[in-house]
Amino acid sequence: MDQKQKVAFLGAGSMAEAMISGMVNAKKLPAENIIVTNRSNDARLHELENRYGITAVKRSELKTDDIDVFILAMKPKGAEEALNELKPQINKDQLVLSVLAGISSSYMEELLHDEQQVIRVMPNTSSMIQQSATAISPGQYAAMDAVLTAKELLSAIGKVYVIDEPQMDIFTGIAGSGPAYFYFLMEHIEKAAKEEGLDPELAREIGAQTIYGAARMMIERDETPTELRENVTSPNGTTAAGLDALAKHGGGEAMMQAVKGASKRSKEMSAQLQKVASTN
Repeated sequence: MDQKQKVAFLGAGSMAEAMISGMVNAKKLPAENIIVTNRSNDARLHELENRYGITAVKRSELKTDDIDVFILAMKPKGAEEALNELKPQINKDQLVLSVLAGISSSYMEELLHDEQQVIRVMPNTSSMIQQSATAISPGQYAAMDAVLTAKELLSAIGKVYVIDEPQMDIFTGIAGSGPAYFYFLMEHIEKAAKEEGLDPELAREIGAQTIYGAARMMIERDETPTELRENVTSPNGTTAAGLDALAKHGGGEAMMQAVKGASKRSKEMSAQLQKVASTN
C-alpha cells in the first residue's frame, strides 16, 4: 500500500482501536497517516493519539480533501447522520470502508454519491494482535483497485476473505462471534481442570496452545476436520471417551446452533436497521 495514503476512522470504539492497533503494529502506513475522529469524546481521542501515535481530531475539524480511505466505525444507529454529513465533504473516488454491522452497501451508496466506492468490512476482535479473520464485500461501484487497496490495508490486521454481501451474516456467525465461542470453551476447560486439581491459569495456557496448534495443523495440512479428528481418535481411547461425552451432551449440535443463532440474529439486526433507515 502507498505509504503516502491517509486513512480516517470515523468512530473511536473498541473495534476501531483493534484495527488501529493492528495497522500501527504492522507498519503498513506511518502512524501519523492514520486519523481518528468522533463527535464529542475528546478524552477518548487523546487516549488513542497517545497510545498509538496517530492523529486525533474532532469530527467538525476533520479535513477530508486528502483522505484516501474513510473507515466508518461508529455505531450503526448513527450511520445515516454520519453519511449525510460526510456526503458534501467527499467525492466518489474516495474509498469508504464500512464496519457498520447490518448496513448494506446499497444503502450507503444511496446516501453518498452516485457510483461511490463502498466496501463492507467485517473484522473480528483479533485485529488487535493482527490475527483477524476479516471479510470484505465490495459494493457495485467498487473498482478492482479499491478492492486491492482494501485487501492490502486490512491484511495488516489478519487474513482477508472476499465474499458476496449475502454471506456476511453467516460470516458473522462464524468469525464475528467466533472468538466468544472459544473463550466460552476455555472457561469450561478451566473449570474442569480446577475440579481435577490443575491450576486454572496453567490449564488456560495448555488449552490455548492445544487449540492454537490444532488450528495451525488444519490450516497448513490438506486434510478435512473430519480426517484430522479421526487421525487422533483411537478406538476406546481417551479422545474417543471425550468425544463420546461431547456427543452425549450435545456439543456438536450446540456449536451448530450457536453459529446459526448468531447468523440469524445478524439478519434480524440488518432488517431492523434497514427498516429504520428507510423510514427516516
